Amino acid sequence: MDRGSLDKKFSFKKKNVEENEESRKKRTVLRTNLLFFSAFVLFALIITRLAVLQFVQSEELKGQQQSVNTKNVPLAPSRGTIYDSTGTVKLAYSTPVQSLYVTLSKDYSKRTEKDRKPGEKLLPELNAFAAKLAAKLNELGRNEGEQLNAEEIKKRLDPDYNQYRGFTPRLVKSDLSREEIAYFLEHRTEFPGVEVVEESIRHYDPDRVAVQTIGYMYKFKGARTNRPKYKELYEANSEVLRPTQVYSESETVGYDGLELQYQDELRGKNGYKTVEVNPRSMPEGIESITPPEKGHHLYSTINKEIQQKTEQAIMDQLRWLHTHAVSGKLHQDATTGFAVAMEVETGNIVAMASMPDYDSNVWKSGSTSPSVYDEIQHKMGNGTIKSVPSGKAGPHPESSVLLGSTIKPLSVLIGLKENLFSPGQTYLDTGSAYYGKNRSSRVGNSSGHVYGSLTPSRAIEVSSNTFMVDMIGKPLYGKYGSNAGVHQGIDVWDKYMKEFGLGVPTEVDLPGEWAGRLEYTSKHESALTRLVQASFGQQGKYTAMQLAQYTTVLATKGKRMQPHLVSKIVDDQGNLVREFKPKVLNEVAFSDTYWNTVIRGMATDVKAFNGFPYDYARKTGTSQQLVGRTVKDNGVFIAFAPRQNPKLAVAVIIPEGGFGATSAGPVARKIFDAYDEVYGLDGTPKKPLAAK
Repeated sequence: MDRGSLDKKFSFKKKNVEENEESRKKRTVLRTNLLFFSAFVLFALIITRLAVLQFVQSEELKGQQQSVNTKNVPLAPSRGTIYDSTGTVKLAYSTPVQSLYVTLSKDYSKRTEKDRKPGEKLLPELNAFAAKLAAKLNELGRNEGEQLNAEEIKKRLDPDYNQYRGFTPRLVKSDLSREEIAYFLEHRTEFPGVEVVEESIRHYDPDRVAVQTIGYMYKFKGARTNRPKYKELYEANSEVLRPTQVYSESETVGYDGLELQYQDELRGKNGYKTVEVNPRSMPEGIESITPPEKGHHLYSTINKEIQQKTEQAIMDQLRWLHTHAVSGKLHQDATTGFAVAMEVETGNIVAMASMPDYDSNVWKSGSTSPSVYDEIQHKMGNGTIKSVPSGKAGPHPESSVLLGSTIKPLSVLIGLKENLFSPGQTYLDTGSAYYGKNRSSRVGNSSGHVYGSLTPSRAIEVSSNTFMVDMIGKPLYGKYGSNAGVHQGIDVWDKYMKEFGLGVPTEVDLPGEWAGRLEYTSKHESALTRLVQASFGQQGKYTAMQLAQYTTVLATKGKRMQPHLVSKIVDDQGNLVREFKPKVLNEVAFSDTYWNTVIRGMATDVKAFNGFPYDYARKTGTSQQLVGRTVKDNGVFIAFAPRQNPKLAVAVIIPEGGFGATSAGPVARKIFDAYDEVYGLDGTPKKPLAAK
């Protein structure tokens, strides 16, 4: 090989070495940079986490650290009062009672058996304690026939923590006698862990005033399984972050009616004891006590005097229907009645009755016996806002019924608004109306009446079914065509119904309101059949509250008022917390001519109103309902008074009561009379001031 070739080969090798060295240096620099960058990111994350811990989560972590050594034991507040509209009658109130609680000083659970010292027998110790406590309670107390034995006491002490934790006081007995209170306060050292605690017990007006509306109390442990509100509270319980809102398992809470609707306002805020605990969660001592805050008070719109007369009127009328034949027939299956009286201008509910009722004081301890529950369960539902059964065996109508002829003022309004006829147009009533293929289906008037020439107003007054079918149901079907089985006429009808409060919640301040059963939306019948039947009061079932709201829309000529049961809420010092003002949910626009045409027609003769000193607008209804194989006649009645300056709207439903004029009408008359005495339908109370 010549020298030139050697030089070239050496030069090539030298170049490769230099390139490799340069590449190695670059890789070293890259790795170094990556290392420093990773270290930077890591330190940034650590600093960020430290900042979050310091500034964001410090209080929470402090609370968690504290909760390892301390626990908060709730102290129940005193529940607020529910007054009637006068502010002097207590419909629901609480009184203080002394209760006996026991906080276990040792862990008696079965799980600690293996940890016990040789010869240590805690279970016999617990048995002896329970027997001693039971004997003394039976000796001193008023047990009203209930004798507490050692086994029952042990069950309430819950040594295996099925209901309570170690540091939680166990309720042994409520409403102690004076002798019991004095003895256990004096002999605390003989009963380790025993303490006498002041609590409250709920009472209801013994006259049984609007019991379903007011509601009742139930133990939180049971309520949280059946009421979504309490289930959410139970799942959100946190003694560390919000101890004033924690619910104890033995606490009683509102379970229905206003008691449930305004639970947060009535309850107040509980206090709590901060208790030191050991690793087994057994109490070691008390660090501090935060007292509870009393609940707010409700002023309801229910007037006790009007309410009682409403309830009595229903029960008197039911007895009358059982003993007096109407059109040769007794109505002994009429065993329930429902009524609502609503002020037209304010929406205030002055009376709402679901009868028969019961004594809600059976729930004052938060529970009742199975035998009592079996007796009252069919009377507990509020039939004025829900569809509740009669409680009798066999098929019977519920509290929400077909409207019958009470729908006819609205039917005529729809016909006028849709230009199906004019206010002065006449119709020849022959007693029958036909529809369907080849006129195969027939609708007749009640009792086969033939009314002859009728104006729209007169058709409402005499309650002509044939007018509603021929002038509204069939023309409404003809005006709106079908498309793939969907008929727009049904949608039009539905829109009007809901604007008047039929088929939607009234938004009354009560839980569990029913929106109605809209049978006209069913596809089981043709659209024509549904519109025809709906025009004279079939195809829709509604509650007394919905009927009352519908009546106020007629009375106000278009304003759907929100029903109210509470006028204001005040704190324990009487300071106003919240005031409820009249609220218009929606308005419907019709010309005054249309309104006047309809209201003029609300003039059906009702004998129960003979001698009534006011001109009033009314509509009777007898809705026929096939139940099983029997046709039932439900009495329905709506009215407002006075006609020209309406103050009060009333709706009454008597399932299986027969004609509305003879079954529901008399109840409505007594409600108007009661309101006139207390408030005055003309603004002047008729009851002498001294008699109040």
